[in-house]
Amino acid sequence: MTTDSAAASARATVYGYPRQGPDRELKKAIEGYWKGRVTADALEAVAAELRRTTWRELAAAGVHEVPTGDFSFYDHVLDTTVMVGAIPARHREVVAADPLDGYFAMARGTQDVAPLEMTKWFDTNYHYLVPELGPDTVFTAHPAQQVAELREALALGLTARPVLVGPVTYLLLAKPAPGAPAGFDPLTLLDRLLPVYAEVLADLRAAGAQWVQLDEPALVQDRTRAELNAAARAYRDLGALTQRPKLLVASYFDRLGDALPVLAKAPVEGLALDFTGSAAADLDALAAVGGLPGKRLIAGVVDGRNIWTNDLEESLAVLGTLLALADRVDVAASCSLLHVPLDAARERGIEPQVRRWLAFAKQKTGEIVTLARGLAQGTGAIAGELAANRADLSSRASSPITHDPAVRARTAAVTEADARRSHDYSERAAAQRAHLGLPLLPTTTIGSFPQTGELRAARADLRAGRIGTAGYEERVKAEISEVISFQEKAGLDVLVHGEAERNDMVQYFAEQLTGYLATQHGWVQSYGTRYVRPPILAGDVSRPEPMTVRWTSYAQSLTRKPVKGMLTGPVTMLAWSFVRDDQPLRDTARQVALALRDEVDDLESAGTSVIQVDEPALRETLPLRAADRPAYLAWATEAFRLSTSGVRPDTQIHTHMCYAEFGDIVQAIDDLDADVISLEAARSHMQVARELAAHGYPREAGPGVYDIHSPRVPSPQEAAELLRTGLRAIPAERLWVNPDCGLKTRGWPETRSSLENLVTAARTVREELSPS
Repeated sequence: MTTDSAAASARATVYGYPRQGPDRELKKAIEGYWKGRVTADALEAVAAELRRTTWRELAAAGVHEVPTGDFSFYDHVLDTTVMVGAIPARHREVVAADPLDGYFAMARGTQDVAPLEMTKWFDTNYHYLVPELGPDTVFTAHPAQQVAELREALALGLTARPVLVGPVTYLLLAKPAPGAPAGFDPLTLLDRLLPVYAEVLADLRAAGAQWVQLDEPALVQDRTRAELNAAARAYRDLGALTQRPKLLVASYFDRLGDALPVLAKAPVEGLALDFTGSAAADLDALAAVGGLPGKRLIAGVVDGRNIWTNDLEESLAVLGTLLALADRVDVAASCSLLHVPLDAARERGIEPQVRRWLAFAKQKTGEIVTLARGLAQGTGAIAGELAANRADLSSRASSPITHDPAVRARTAAVTEADARRSHDYSERAAAQRAHLGLPLLPTTTIGSFPQTGELRAARADLRAGRIGTAGYEERVKAEISEVISFQEKAGLDVLVHGEAERNDMVQYFAEQLTGYLATQHGWVQSYGTRYVRPPILAGDVSRPEPMTVRWTSYAQSLTRKPVKGMLTGPVTMLAWSFVRDDQPLRDTARQVALALRDEVDDLESAGTSVIQVDEPALRETLPLRAADRPAYLAWATEAFRLSTSGVRPDTQIHTHMCYAEFGDIVQAIDDLDADVISLEAARSHMQVARELAAHGYPREAGPGVYDIHSPRVPSPQEAAELLRTGLRAIPAERLWVNPDCGLKTRGWPETRSSLENLVTAARTVREELSPS
């Protein structure tokens, strides 16, 4: 291998790209299909046009090898489940009758059939559908989608590389199917799965694939020797195939660690590695194993998960070091660009100079192409781009937006006592029970209620100037009144105002805090057709004035039952934003926590007795490596307590988490010192209740009995049975009854029926516990 040849052959590529289209055309087409307004053929046509447009734009930008197979109607892990024929038994009939409807049934469920469980994709806010595998699982190859998309790209005259979830990661992400023996490990199915991958690879080669990328991000987590041996065996067997394309194994999100020498020795033609953030440690590790002689290396030097402009000179320095370690070095982002918005140039509401600090998918593609050109032709070929980049980085570093002396002084003055409640939990619980007077198994919801078409239209009219603020606020008041009235009639015990005024649980607060920027078109997929616009945390954070007190107080004026104040916690405010990368996360979290503390104090002063501070992202943001977790959990739990610890003992603090593996953070949940926690539990059949019990969790908890991410309406009997399961782990005096998550994305008819059934279930089980 020679540095000159590695540099001269440098090419630009990406692993994946946003799927939705510039105006979320895919979301609209899919939801139209679900409602019967769009035919299957029309949906396929929209998807095909979006794929063609993306590939052409990537090629025109200078990308030499476009990805295929990264597009999805819902989730790429679910697509892999279809590709390998691992359809759960309960879904086989509907899949056989109509593959597209069956696909969506696995994702969303039907009234009669529960969907696959959904959880976070590593430490991102993207959700994947969890494969269900058991000893009886039979894998069969169904690569029609992957082959068809490859042929579409090749027909445009492009060089294309199919991207698949690798077999080891697929099995490590799976869970035992219902009925599988206790302790069953899906990884034991590897030898059964590999022949199916071999067949898929052969079909892709026959369709014209020169390279196929197999993504193995699970290998950046802590892995046992048995798991590493399984990875070695998988790529030994796949590498030994004769009828296959060249194989590129990709990892991202963190350093490979012990898995790096395993993949470096594997008989595959290339590796794609992340060299950003903590993953940059793989640079030294790669040199320690002797590099990749005879192999292609794709270097992920542009951060694929954040939106700040790249430091091109720093990336070029990394690339220069890598030239001596592989036969060919190509340039990419650290991971798929699925995790960032499409185009920063559309954000006309952001001041032009600040906009130059930002790089969305299109801008990141430009950075990748620039770096590949600089690597291949020398820095002189990109002198203009380097000068502009230096100016942009300097502008951001010196901007008053990023530094507020008053905020920094307040943050520096925080003491350990500021993050502790004045009374222990047992004293608080007694005070709260006396103050609130709630029944056994109190019922509540997580916060949001359906956002009606009329409400969304009113918000759009306000933005467009078609109605004034007064008219919009009357619409919000009417929605709040309807939500309170329904909850009282349904018999719920602790009410919410429904969040009619909120566009998003993070963006709403970000728009009222200093230091944040809001986007107009910065949509990012969270799951399926659910897209969010993460705000951009660009500078120091403070709260100029109350954000929620007015609407919470209005709702409380309509009822004698307690109404929860609803806030988003500091860790989630960071995790669901594009957070600044120029100071430690702990410092940023403290700034947000202090702003929220002011809001909590004002809510209490206004008479709010129950305040919920949601932290659904606490588990999501957990570092992938165990060694990095204690420091993270220390500042994350401190930030939550800093937000909530200034209240009286009779003010009840709630928190909420959903769609994550909670077993890893039970101690952290305890350390939050919230009085009540509500958690997703319906799809996992109360697993979290058992985890809390095993830990000895001493406070109140509401494991959800209504899966709000499915259109199914749970019957009273179904919800009651889940409650009974929860009672086997959590004492009745500490068990709450609630849905899994907020109801914003559901319709009113199903919401009414589901909550009425939830209340009926609670009453039924109360009678069983205390017939008198």
